[in-house]
Amino acid sequence: MFMADIQDPTKIRNIAIIAHVDHGKTTLVDGLLKQSHTFRDNQAEMSQELIMDSGDQERERGITITAKVTAVQYGDYRVNIIDTPGHADFSGEVERTLNMADGCLLIVDAQEGPMPQTKFVLEKALEANLTPIVVINKIDKPGSRIAEVEDELADLFLELAIHEDQLHYPVYYAIGREGKAWATVPSDSTAAGDLTSIFEAIIDKIPAPTVELDKPFQMLVTALAWDTYKGKYAIGRISRGHVTGGDQVTLCKKDGTQVKAKVELVFMSRGITKYEVPAGVAGDIVQLTGIAGAQIGETIADALNPEALPTIEVEAPTLRIYLGPNTSPFKGLEGQFSTSRQISERLAKELETNVGLQVSDDGIGFTVAGRGELHLGVLIETMRREGYEFEVGRPQVVTHMEDGKEVEPIEEVIIEVPAEHVGTVQMELGKRRATLKEQFASPKGVTKLVYEMPTRTLLGMRNILLTNTKGTVVMNSLVTGFAPMGQQLEQLRNGVLIAFETGVTTAYSLQNAEARGTTFIGPAEKVYAGQIIGLNTRQEDMEINVCKGKHLTNMRSSSSDGVVQLTPPTIFSLEQCLDFIEKDELLEVTPKSLRLRKRELDPVKRKRTK
Repeated sequence: MFMADIQDPTKIRNIAIIAHVDHGKTTLVDGLLKQSHTFRDNQAEMSQELIMDSGDQERERGITITAKVTAVQYGDYRVNIIDTPGHADFSGEVERTLNMADGCLLIVDAQEGPMPQTKFVLEKALEANLTPIVVINKIDKPGSRIAEVEDELADLFLELAIHEDQLHYPVYYAIGREGKAWATVPSDSTAAGDLTSIFEAIIDKIPAPTVELDKPFQMLVTALAWDTYKGKYAIGRISRGHVTGGDQVTLCKKDGTQVKAKVELVFMSRGITKYEVPAGVAGDIVQLTGIAGAQIGETIADALNPEALPTIEVEAPTLRIYLGPNTSPFKGLEGQFSTSRQISERLAKELETNVGLQVSDDGIGFTVAGRGELHLGVLIETMRREGYEFEVGRPQVVTHMEDGKEVEPIEEVIIEVPAEHVGTVQMELGKRRATLKEQFASPKGVTKLVYEMPTRTLLGMRNILLTNTKGTVVMNSLVTGFAPMGQQLEQLRNGVLIAFETGVTTAYSLQNAEARGTTFIGPAEKVYAGQIIGLNTRQEDMEINVCKGKHLTNMRSSSSDGVVQLTPPTIFSLEQCLDFIEKDELLEVTPKSLRLRKRELDPVKRKRTK
């Protein structure tokens, strides 16, 4: 067995790995897993890069979406590692998992320095009283600026620290991709090295969990897992006491009720697998089976002394979106699940694990609220891949009332762009009534612009800036607070080209559509009346017949029968589609297609509504 029957709590270390997106958290966790000999030699060679990013979308997008718990054995010490997402949209995952840790590894890119999400996650970690260890990663980058990044970090800690002890943090220097780290800046970063200094820092600097072994058992559920053999796994850190398989327990629900249950088996993590253990002890992170009704934020406690722990508080959602059954003429042709009941059941299942999400019933459809466009986009893409067919509306901000006034979320937006594109960026943000807070030349050789603007005006901006700056813009945003509702923006996008009738598109008629704007569909595709098939060059919408064939006559000429040459259509990704649609439009999502359409398909009713 991987450990003794009961792990000594003084030799347990619980650590969360936090950072901004793309600063190298998951890569460093991979290095720790491999260098602690968690895998056999042949497994380590076979295992793919980014072992912890196990989901399809995580690998495709190159980001961590859900927090993962793993563990390694380093000598006599068991180190539980929590890999958290770096994207602001998934910060609910960070908030719910930080309470399992006693310390944190804050990873910062040696070129980029502290970014908006670095600030957010560090603030949450310091509020939770975690002991920080700073790792400046990617020190081999050509634009690496270690001394300046250290100064920026000192300023950040000074701003966020809650008590003086948090200002004394050790700093390590690493190249996570190569699995090397040093306690001082190395003179030669190409020399051989390993992550021993990081392991030693975790053992020496991170405190052991404070435990009460003789008290009744108590554990807060912070994550859930599921498989077809054992059913639901309730994952959490044992606050006090210990648990063994077969123990009678009480589940303290969020609404105050208590349910009797029995722990079937106790599991612990090792690398990317889990294994059964006889018992779990206070301070350790365990996975319990047999408690089918457990939800995130609820307490599993001793059967005789059931005391509930405080539930997990997560920040409120900022964006909401309509999600309902498909109502287009093509409904039921491409999806496996398309009814309101099936969608309702799937959303209820999602709410069990996705703590940053809120769902309310709208009659036929649902209003789904989340932390950002990416958060909602990942949910839509996941459902689509599972065979669901539905339609979604334009993302709207979630507002609430304060002192009798309606307030909306405000975001700090940090944009980095080459000097030649600064005017383009300023013009676009000027249209959206953003306030420029500061502008300066970054040591990275680009101009850094810091804006403050409502989330509402931020929607759809990322794609426009990427196009206008030839893909060179880097944009990050973070919700900083709430402010009274500002005035509504006019439509910033041109009108659309709408299919006039249901049928199959022809190259001949698409040639006419191309003369009036940009097309989104190619020839020989099925369309229906009311479907959006392109973007107009003018402000108003235009209906156009894209199914009309060329009339044949017995007259022929060398000029009229030339081959039709079409420009390839513009194909939008899911996030681009969500950015594109306006209030009177919907996005039809099926496992095979993404179709933009008008909410009202009938042209007469559409004009009457306007």
